Amino acid sequence: MALKKTASTASTDNINENVVEYSSDNSIFDPNSGVKRGLKTRHLSMMALAGIIGPGLLVGSGGALSSGGPAALIIGFGVMGIIAFSVLQALGELTVLYPTGGAFTELADRFVDKAFGVVVGWNYFIIWAAVLANEYNTVSSILSFWSEKVPLYGYFLLFWFAFLSFQLLGVVAFGEAEFWLALFKLVGLVAYFLFALVYAAGGVKGQDAVGFRYWHNPGAFANGFKGVANVFVFCSTFYAGVESIAVAATETRNPKRAVPTAIRQVFWRIIFIYMGSAFFFGLVCPSNAEGLVGASHAALKSPMTIAIQNAGWQGGVHLVNAFILITCVSAINSSIYIGSRTVLFMAQDRKAPKFLGWTSKRGVPIPAIVFTNLFGFLSLMNLSTGAGMAYQYIVNLSGVSTFIVWGSICFIHLKFRRAWHKQGRTADELPFKGLWWPFNTWFGLVANAFLALIQGWATFKPFDAGHFVDAYILLPLSVIVYVGYKLIFKTRFHRADEIDLDTGRRPDVDEDIEQDPKKDSTFQKVLQAF
Repeated sequence: MALKKTASTASTDNINENVVEYSSDNSIFDPNSGVKRGLKTRHLSMMALAGIIGPGLLVGSGGALSSGGPAALIIGFGVMGIIAFSVLQALGELTVLYPTGGAFTELADRFVDKAFGVVVGWNYFIIWAAVLANEYNTVSSILSFWSEKVPLYGYFLLFWFAFLSFQLLGVVAFGEAEFWLALFKLVGLVAYFLFALVYAAGGVKGQDAVGFRYWHNPGAFANGFKGVANVFVFCSTFYAGVESIAVAATETRNPKRAVPTAIRQVFWRIIFIYMGSAFFFGLVCPSNAEGLVGASHAALKSPMTIAIQNAGWQGGVHLVNAFILITCVSAINSSIYIGSRTVLFMAQDRKAPKFLGWTSKRGVPIPAIVFTNLFGFLSLMNLSTGAGMAYQYIVNLSGVSTFIVWGSICFIHLKFRRAWHKQGRTADELPFKGLWWPFNTWFGLVANAFLALIQGWATFKPFDAGHFVDAYILLPLSVIVYVGYKLIFKTRFHRADEIDLDTGRRPDVDEDIEQDPKKDSTFQKVLQAF
């Protein structure tokens, strides 16, 4: 069924009323990509609130704390949180209006240039390929901490086949798993925050009150501005994934309801999870603690472990290990999902090999899932002393890729709003309006461009050629890919008055049900209250 919408198109002489048609398909399968629309509002909301949070936050924050100190950790998380919020406001406006296949990669094609979409899509895939390899490495290290009878590659292979099998079950299984894993992560973090409060206040028997002792000794800042700059790179990796609701929107039953709700959850994710973790990690763990960097096992690098052991419970390392293991399961599950959908949409639009764009009758993109999961084998490089450094370089690429993708989303939003206005439409016609337009979007664009340029600050003095190349290689490479694709395929920059503003819009699958608040579940009402 085609839904007709009357739109006013302004011209210099008069205003003409044109009837434009856009897809209103509300079937259970997306007609363009073939994926199943199986994610419910509660799935997307919980993914936005606590999904894709893995050992990067729990373990990687130890390196950030050691590099910058507790004050730098709060500054880094806070600034990146403001930037993430600005990006999500822009992305929410776009995703609610256009929830169909391709997410912001397809929107880059439509509003900017197809060559620009290629750059955005492959940079986004790089993020999740790097994160996936790192999470496989972490989960194998955790299990080897408990038992070294099985070699690291043995643990890796067991998990590799297990995650592949689970992903092939489909998006409904993924959504349910992420919902409960995210809920578990929230409970675990709340428990740690309560422990940190009690410990800092002197409530642990036999231990003095910590208070803000570690802010004075070893100090609030570890390495001045250099340390703060390093923290920004760490935090960009921790925050990567908040934009994934745009990718999941294609497989969401009711995006008009689910996406705005998810955007609101991201605000609380920033305040509670990221800022809360930054504050409590720096409060009860000294930045010069042994084991924050250079430890052989994941749990020993976590500020959570060090704080619990300093409080007198040496066996706490096993509890933290178990918690990190659960977050690893969530992170790997999400990385395969996001990476596979990204390459699926690119393949269907001839930005990636064609065979990766196939989906089964159940809406499962099997080739894209297998292809993405294969990047997990990069983690095996870390078993070799010679290849270990190359592995670290690969994983570190995810930081600058995040800045490129986030900045691109803001640029796409600017182009969209210009086209929307140029074609005689008003902001009141938008189903979801991002806050503080246009200042929020411009802030996100400028901030991400700035961070992409300074994130390699620490490599200048003393100059480290390897890390310098690692920090900046994707910037010129993105330009080369853009120019090369543009020259080969003769793409062009789209004018505002010729951009298609209607293709890709669709109603919710359960439109009538979702619009009736009496039929909302109790849990959905709780989420919406936030």
